[in-house]
Amino acid sequence: MGDAVVFLSLTLVVQWHAMARSRTKILFVTSEVYPLIKTGGLADVSASLPMALRSLDLDVRILLPGYAAVLRQLTHSRKAGLISNVAGYFPDCMLRTSHLPGTEIPLMLLDCPTLYNYASGPYQDQAGNDLPRNDMRFGLLGYVAALLGSVESPLIWRPDIVHCNDWQSALAPAYLNFLPEPKPPSVVTIHNLAFQGIFSPESLPWLGLPPDSFQINGIEYYGSISFLKAGLFYGDRITTVSPTYAQEIQQEPLGMGLQGLLATRSADLTGILNGIDQQAWDPQTDPHIEMHYDADHLGNKRHNKTALQQHMALDVDATAPLLGIVSRLTSQKGIDIVISIIPQVMRLGCQLAVLGSGDATIAQALKAYAEQYPGKVAVHLGYDEALSHRITAGIDLFLMPSRFEPCGLNQMYSQRYGTPPIVSATGGLVDSVTDCNEETLARQQASGIVFHDLSPTGLLAAIERGLTYYRDAATWLKLQRAGMARDFSWTASALSYRALYHSLLEGE
Repeated sequence: MGDAVVFLSLTLVVQWHAMARSRTKILFVTSEVYPLIKTGGLADVSASLPMALRSLDLDVRILLPGYAAVLRQLTHSRKAGLISNVAGYFPDCMLRTSHLPGTEIPLMLLDCPTLYNYASGPYQDQAGNDLPRNDMRFGLLGYVAALLGSVESPLIWRPDIVHCNDWQSALAPAYLNFLPEPKPPSVVTIHNLAFQGIFSPESLPWLGLPPDSFQINGIEYYGSISFLKAGLFYGDRITTVSPTYAQEIQQEPLGMGLQGLLATRSADLTGILNGIDQQAWDPQTDPHIEMHYDADHLGNKRHNKTALQQHMALDVDATAPLLGIVSRLTSQKGIDIVISIIPQVMRLGCQLAVLGSGDATIAQALKAYAEQYPGKVAVHLGYDEALSHRITAGIDLFLMPSRFEPCGLNQMYSQRYGTPPIVSATGGLVDSVTDCNEETLARQQASGIVFHDLSPTGLLAAIERGLTYYRDAATWLKLQRAGMARDFSWTASALSYRALYHSLLEGE
């Protein structure tokens, strides 16, 4: 794989060695982490899970590409050393150290302006086109992750486990496979199997992997290179972000062409439901919302509805059921199905507030309905963290009719805010929302509406069922309080990951 030359200051060597101690050491490799860089739920997980793991006395450190936007925020990051002759193909990069803002989580950054100095998102330009050389940009991330875990590592601190997330870091297990022993085992977490990091086989020489890795028992995927397949084939353990999704991806259609490999590796595949940051998402303390509230003071929630209606230029009407969406605007999220029934939803006397970005056709259709139904439909295109909190607190029902959903976080946020979600019966939505019926109401467990007919008719019926509960004050209060009582903290998930790490280290 080539030589790496790194020059570390003696001070940094001593400091990092002192921090290492004897705790289990985890290198958490990710392409985004909140609040530094975010396009979706991966960023939230990449901040919250390491924090929860560190609370269990695991020594977790994050490896992240040094995007220009990230380096601008971390003005006090320090040079840890130069990594040169990287695999003989990648450009030189500077390894920098810092901490995730507001935490004690150590952060390692790959400062490589040639690959990461773009005035855009981490993967695509402002027009939605993939950035040039994404194969090199994230191949470098995987290579350095493997390097830091190997005997060739320039650091005294060396991880016991390399934990990779999605395709952007999934080449690390492949690189580790071709490094000499001893080397750490690896875990690959699938946050969304639909994104696989597929590139031309012409990328192989530039990635520094041996030619014999390009085969069905390797990184080859229908004649191309798949970063994610590489991780699934070479990784020691595979996790997904919910138990139901772990089952769904072992068969068509949600296996996305990898169902055979995943079924073969079923003994190494575990579904662990994500948690949420319950401090950042707490209606009792949320700085973004108009008025704080809890399960015993749900009357205060109506002030957030009024404030949201005013902010988004909706008619201020306490009696109009206000539906909301905070989502990527893609067909995966079922937003096209929502669009198809907006006229019927308007006839039900509802309002609709939407926040998101994504498919231009979907965005245009939503904006057209906002113009057709002024005061009834409001659409904000783009990313706005504060507005996402205001919508979650201000709406009455949260819509999430996903075609597939590995885990999902917004349905958890909404339950925590006393906003029952309407979700399709897939993936993590099944694992985190309890459908309202006589039995679940009697057990005080009903927290939302789960529907199985993912069609315009099925979604409209689910909304009508939700409105029936909404108009029944006693039932509605039970739904709200049951959702707010759910424990969506990272504690249970972190315990499951710690058990997974230990079983892997013990050779079980």
